[in-house]
Amino acid sequence: MNLSPGLLPILAPLPVLVPLLGAAATLVFGRRPRIQSVVIVGALTAVVVICGLLLYLADRDGTTALQVGNWAAPIGITLVVDRLSAAMLLVSSIVLLSVALYGAGQNIRDGDERQPTSIYRPTYLVLTAGVSAAFLAGDLFNLFVGFEILLAASFVLLTVGATTERIRAGVAYVMVSMVSSLIFLTGIGLTYAATGTLNLAQLAVRFGAVPDGTRTAIFAVLLVAFGIKAAVFPLSNWLPDSYPTAPAPVTAVFAGLLTKVGVYAIIRTHSLLFPDGGFDSVLLVCGLLTMLVGILGAIAQSDIRRLLSFTLVSHIGYMVFGVGLATASGLAGAVFYVAHHILVQTALFLVAGLIERQAGSTSLRRLGGLAAASPLLAVLFLIPALNLGGIPPFSGFIGKVALLQAGAERGSALAWVLVGGAVLTSLLTLYTVARVWSKAFWRPRADAPEGHLTAAKPPTLIEDATDVHYDERTDPGRMPPLMVLSTAALVTVGLCLTVLAGPILTIADRAAADLRDPGVYIGAVLGDPRGDAGGPR
Repeated sequence: MNLSPGLLPILAPLPVLVPLLGAAATLVFGRRPRIQSVVIVGALTAVVVICGLLLYLADRDGTTALQVGNWAAPIGITLVVDRLSAAMLLVSSIVLLSVALYGAGQNIRDGDERQPTSIYRPTYLVLTAGVSAAFLAGDLFNLFVGFEILLAASFVLLTVGATTERIRAGVAYVMVSMVSSLIFLTGIGLTYAATGTLNLAQLAVRFGAVPDGTRTAIFAVLLVAFGIKAAVFPLSNWLPDSYPTAPAPVTAVFAGLLTKVGVYAIIRTHSLLFPDGGFDSVLLVCGLLTMLVGILGAIAQSDIRRLLSFTLVSHIGYMVFGVGLATASGLAGAVFYVAHHILVQTALFLVAGLIERQAGSTSLRRLGGLAAASPLLAVLFLIPALNLGGIPPFSGFIGKVALLQAGAERGSALAWVLVGGAVLTSLLTLYTVARVWSKAFWRPRADAPEGHLTAAKPPTLIEDATDVHYDERTDPGRMPPLMVLSTAALVTVGLCLTVLAGPILTIADRAAADLRDPGVYIGAVLGDPRGDAGGPR
């Protein structure tokens, strides 16, 4: 087992423990919002540093495992750090820190009297702990626990402010999440009944003795559960109606991270437990439909946040495309594209929040003249928008080329159809963001059909918007500096993904190689590449 004796036992649990301890501290200082801000930023900064060290150790030493309480697998809880989980942890922690700074800037600007930050901040840290727990889980049950932690926190964040729209969206989100969790729990029960274990490494060994029909049924159940969480078509209808109603920081972190945890679960279970390709064609077809249906939905939208929600669904299809190819190059492309999309999609939702503060709306029927009113805001939108559209030399172009090359290498008729669908989706994405640019930034606001209307006050955690004439706004065109700086920082990190694409793709290649060789994971967890071939006990 490749362990770093002094560091791993200390570092591995910290991405979960530090946010939970931070959440407890923010509850203690519930009436001191400024101290809460210091706590949440400090905790998430520490998590970023820890996850960076974990990625360094994982890339240097390979897959490593920590048996919590020194209970040997599969009896105890196993935390597994490999290149995939460490990369996901690092990217997600960077996004969580940026959004926390964004939220702190909004609160400082708007004041503390009516903002439910005493609930928002500890819940946000609990969400962070749930995301980290899901990425580190070495067994299906603790993966389920990680999902439930982040989902419970997301229920609160989605309905913060308790407006009619948020409660309606929250109820729908809760119902969909409960259904997906019930399906996941059913899959866990079936898995344990068939194998006698839930440890992923031991499952990888024991599934070889399970009848093909049973294995197919179990994978189908798990794939439906994870497909709902990842918003894969036809299980994605819930997302565009749920995300846009939440406050800007909440929408940004939901869009950037929550669906990617579902994608991570699909990658992990497909490569480790079901590597024989039984559902690869289904994944490819779902990936194609997700890309096309999502981007066609985006084209039909007139609100920027709903439009971005549909592009979020669409680009999940690229990741499913890479997984369905079931090749090393396809998985490497999917891993790179997940990292790219987390950063870019989150940045775009943060920019949408800035647009709402600057112009009083995110409706394209009301927006116009933003390029002249705020050139900085125009730049902050343009860079991630072009990145999402796949314009060279940005990371979106690099990730899409990697996936297209993997599809061409696969060479099947279905793979070539996916290549064509991916190119078409990229062109339609570029058309969609160009449409936003032309309407919101380029044309004069006087030419917008409802350009004379705006929200009286900038949006906050509590939504109490009242439409007034544009000239009668109480807080026109003021974007809090910390919100702008945090957004600019995230856009810059996305550009770093472009500049450092070579080394990052190398890590993605090594991560894909690990995924293609389950023995690496099994050996790290069980200490024997052959594992335990026994059946149910």
